[in-house]
Amino acid sequence: MAKAPHRAPDDEAAKEAAAGVFRRQIFFWLGTAVLLALFLYVFSSILLPFVAGMVLAYFLDPVADRLQRLGLSRLMATVVILIAFIVVLVLAFVILVPVLASQMADFASKLPEYLTRLQALITSFDPQWLEQKFGVDANGLRDGLNSLLTSGFGLLTTVFTSIWSSGVALVSVVSLFVVTPVVAFYMLLDWDRMVAIVDGWVPRDYVRTVRAIANDINTATAGFVRGQGTLCLVLGVMYATGLTLTGLNFAILIGLFAGLISFIPYVGSLTGLVLAVGVAFVQFWPDWTMVAAVAGVFFVGQFIEGNILQPRLVGKSVGLHPVWLMFALFAFGALFGFVGLLIAVPASAAVAVLVRFAIARYLESPLYKGHSTEPVPPLPPSRRRGAPRG
Repeated sequence: MAKAPHRAPDDEAAKEAAAGVFRRQIFFWLGTAVLLALFLYVFSSILLPFVAGMVLAYFLDPVADRLQRLGLSRLMATVVILIAFIVVLVLAFVILVPVLASQMADFASKLPEYLTRLQALITSFDPQWLEQKFGVDANGLRDGLNSLLTSGFGLLTTVFTSIWSSGVALVSVVSLFVVTPVVAFYMLLDWDRMVAIVDGWVPRDYVRTVRAIANDINTATAGFVRGQGTLCLVLGVMYATGLTLTGLNFAILIGLFAGLISFIPYVGSLTGLVLAVGVAFVQFWPDWTMVAAVAGVFFVGQFIEGNILQPRLVGKSVGLHPVWLMFALFAFGALFGFVGLLIAVPASAAVAVLVRFAIARYLESPLYKGHSTEPVPPLPPSRRRGAPRG
């Protein structure tokens, strides 16, 4: 029987050609990512209404899909959603914004007085008692608090000035409240078609892998943007209502601020607690009952968030570590300004999914497994999770 011809050179040529195509695809997508980052950096000053419109369309797309299932056309569903959104936005600006603006101006004008009175309350304890019980020099404590409060006040002033100046520079009323609804309307109307077009651009050899990654990114982003966004709004309303019932000054401002930054775990509630209790000390002292009531609003809010709201609205499908989220906010904010803050959360979710995918591929590759057949030795007891350290 004749032997089959030896085809090793053809196989090697095919492997080399496939490797060449793969390398070209790697360079192509890396170049595309660099061009996208450069585009965002160059045009970051004018991208805000467009990015806001895209985020709004992404947020409202499930609502449009549900209305379509109820019998509305995509056009009619889009019109209904945007009209309802604009009505809610206008009502919020007519009712809420004047109150917040008034409280913010009042808070900024009274902040030096509040800091001075808070300092006086802290340093009003008996100096001899402090020295006997804790070995603390009252004069040194007073000087340290003076320096700390002065630095803190300067930092707050700088932050608010920066936010205001960047807001004036970037957020013009015409662009944000005229262009954004128009962009959101067209993107929401054509969302499914745009997704299909982008899917058609994916290389056919990797379309299943890309679809799986895109689905994971969508799950993580949707879980955070929609779930955590709703959670922040609910917490803001809950904190503002609870603080208003206690009679605290600037209750709506502090409550909404604490709720809206609650997407960073513990930071929002802790910041709101410090601000609210500080104001409560100055306003209610020496009535400890009211100070405790103000603090209780945040403790009750944390209990409701952790046991009721968080499991129902966000769940465990997001997988964004708080440290990674804070780094992404700082990094994207520094690179792209206010637009970077808008895209930081979805971008960090996408990068996290890509990193997990790359690690999973690495763990299945020869780079990790190699050719060793020896069993992997266990970690020593001192390095195992939960083991006591010496």
